[in-house]
Amino acid sequence: MINTPVLVLNRGYEPVNVCLTRRAVVLVLGGKAEIVENSRGEIHSISRVYEIPSVIRLDKMVHRPRCQRKLNKGEIFSRDQYICQYCGKKTKELTLDHVIPRKNGGEHTWENVVSACSSCNRRKGGHTPEEAGMKLLRKPRIPWNNGFYVPFSLLNAHGEWRKYLPGQTDFYNMEESSDAASS
Repeated sequence: MINTPVLVLNRGYEPVNVCLTRRAVVLVLGGKAEIVENSRGEIHSISRVYEIPSVIRLDKMVHRPRCQRKLNKGEIFSRDQYICQYCGKKTKELTLDHVIPRKNGGEHTWENVVSACSSCNRRKGGHTPEEAGMKLLRKPRIPWNNGFYVPFSLLNAHGEWRKYLPGQTDFYNMEESSDAASS
């Protein structure tokens, strides 16, 4: 329990970091942070009982530069929620697929790379989805970036964090709801 992640918020409730429970308790006991969410119970010592925080807020404002999300396999799989973008199969055994193949001038960018299962990747081969008779479930896009990123695995495990991470809960559901509203 002492090594579980805790979401750290800035004084203005913007997400800043994720730390371990041990560090969060030290910050709270030192008067540098307050507990915002306690959904994990308590830690008992010989003389005291301490709440186990899930979300803490720092007492002072911390200024951090916005980081750019790197384009790599893990980030693509996370953006696509480990779902093959051709057949819809959810699996951890995915490959990257260039929608417009590199041999046809396709670039290695957020808008051209998707997650694909091995069988769909083989079936598509070096063709575009239209040439291979396949359809993308969702058009690939650059993920939303508020300067702080929490992997979907942590977000799903700690649902109480969602209200502090606007726009990051489900990139594609937001897109689909806006597409449906405009139709």
